[in-house]
Amino acid sequence: MRFTFPIQLALVAGVVVSAPRSHAQQPASSDDPVTLEEVADRVTRAEGALGVRVQTYHPIVEVYIQNLAPDEKLGTVPVKDEYFLGQFDWENGPKFKSLSAIKGSKNFLSRKFSVQYLPDGFAAMSVPDWHLLDRQRYDFKYIRREFVGEARCIVLDVKPKHDIRDGFSGRIWVEDRDYNIVRFNGISRNVDQTLSTFFRKKLSFHVDSWRVNVLPGFWLPSYVYCEETDLNDNQNMIQLPRIKAQVRLWGYESKGVEAQQQFTAIRIDEPAVRDSSDQARQLSPVMSQRRWEQEAEENVLERLNKSGLLSPPGDIDKVLETVVNNLEVTNGITIEPPVRCRVLLTSPLETFTLGHTIVISRGLIDVLPDEASLATMLAHELAHIVLGHPVIDTKFAFADRLMVPDGELLRTLQFHHEERHESAADTKVIEMLKQSPYKDKLANVGLFLRAIAASAKQLTNLIQPHMGDHIAAGGQLLRLSELVQQAPELAPERLDQIAALPLGARLVVNPWSGRVDLARTPAVPLLSAREKTPLSVTPLMPYITYAEASPQSSPGKP
Repeated sequence: MRFTFPIQLALVAGVVVSAPRSHAQQPASSDDPVTLEEVADRVTRAEGALGVRVQTYHPIVEVYIQNLAPDEKLGTVPVKDEYFLGQFDWENGPKFKSLSAIKGSKNFLSRKFSVQYLPDGFAAMSVPDWHLLDRQRYDFKYIRREFVGEARCIVLDVKPKHDIRDGFSGRIWVEDRDYNIVRFNGISRNVDQTLSTFFRKKLSFHVDSWRVNVLPGFWLPSYVYCEETDLNDNQNMIQLPRIKAQVRLWGYESKGVEAQQQFTAIRIDEPAVRDSSDQARQLSPVMSQRRWEQEAEENVLERLNKSGLLSPPGDIDKVLETVVNNLEVTNGITIEPPVRCRVLLTSPLETFTLGHTIVISRGLIDVLPDEASLATMLAHELAHIVLGHPVIDTKFAFADRLMVPDGELLRTLQFHHEERHESAADTKVIEMLKQSPYKDKLANVGLFLRAIAASAKQLTNLIQPHMGDHIAAGGQLLRLSELVQQAPELAPERLDQIAALPLGARLVVNPWSGRVDLARTPAVPLLSAREKTPLSVTPLMPYITYAEASPQSSPGKP
């Protein structure tokens, strides 16, 4: 098999307002005439319903921020990053409930002040105004109709009627079936994402926010891109940071009220009588030990699934397992039970092994430039299994070990190897790769590792795993230095050298189920070195479609 890698708010009733109607005020439609006022009222109702959904389903929220510096050849380059992983919460407004330790988020960009990022503000970016876009507070202006993906949309400009600081200013795209906002682009000045700690000045960032139709009539926030390249504060004579940031939301289904109601759907059947002597035999000590380890493995995977951090089994897992199988077959390796692969949904670059399951993060898959680099990352974990290193802590076979809140889960699940085991795995990886179909592409693998090493000091949060071992730390590469020595020097200005891809280049995440799929995007020739953006945050524009009815999964009515 060839692996292709080109790779609360109540519902607001509509209010009828008499106003002069002109051609410019009305979004023209030949099949369903509707006035601008009616569109605004329907948007208000849809936004009220969406606010209730987000508050009810408590999705996972991941915030990744890169501070930028100007570069003559590349435009801008990331020089520092910040990261927050949490869950959407609501307490008199949108809140960020952390799932990982929040470190001191401070960028000392001058001697006079520092900037602290506020996760609550980034969590609020999924909605233009949590007090709703109603006609009592906002002016609406019709711009045009256009398709966003497969959704025919009405495009409107909106801004607060009185004080510009009282809400959102920008553009919204409204699909014309149920009048849900598909995309909004602008700034909400009543939401604060940063705090200048010296002057106690709060700032808001411009955002481009997208929603996805996950089930019929069910639109949910999925991705927010944030960019600021001109944040001068002339009043206080300070220069604020240039940033690019992404906010991802997923796991609505696993975090929703339906997950807690599934017990009512359990059907208890009559027990079947088993009288087979083969089935009644006691397991041998060796098989009992293996079964015990498998139970620990399954317990951890089940808990990660429940937390919304692990993607459900899907086609991507099969693609990853095909690469693992290529390594096993060409090296004469047989492993029972077979090695499985799963995708961790977070951005930091990491892999780790749970028994006979290799877990690789979405962020790492995104930035890998080719199949050989993917094979190398998987081979490192496969080597631990082949060499018989400890790959699961059997304490997790006890059910109570994982009865911890989600906020403590990442601290509970730590899968680290001793340095001697890491070194032995590196040696085994080189041996396996030289016998594999990827043996002629190891220079490309070394180039990717060289790019990781070059960014290790600047992107400490992207290259810092949640649960596994570091690829690099302290500006030093910790794995597979032999491959780096075979690689050419990094040449960022060369268009034919792709050491690493930007975040979001490979996988698409379904925000409802957390399922991942390969991004089906054609390769585009680069026009300049500014478009390479390895390991960087870039704008992401999802392809919008209308969801079909799914009898297996449907949300409850919040």
